[in-house]
Amino acid sequence: MSEGQTVSGTGPELVEPLNFAQQAVLERAIAKIVLLGELVGVSADQMILLLESGLTVSELLEYLGARTMQVTGKRPLLEVVSERTRGD
Repeated sequence: MSEGQTVSGTGPELVEPLNFAQQAVLERAIAKIVLLGELVGVSADQMILLLESGLTVSELLEYLGARTMQVTGKRPLLEVVSERTRGD
């Protein structure tokens, strides 16, 4: 994403462009997800295809966590709490 791009929600509406700090945080988060994927045998291209096929980011993270368990035999150090299990 370039600095001037906007992020869309679930519909056609656009939100405010990310500021520099938000952009940096987003880029670091994406880099970490890509690294985790590579460690468990899922390429960035495969993750993109999963997201394009309808998987949510939360579901992708759950999938990578499950792959981590398969590859290492251990639970991931970080667990993602989805909206379904948080109980807000």
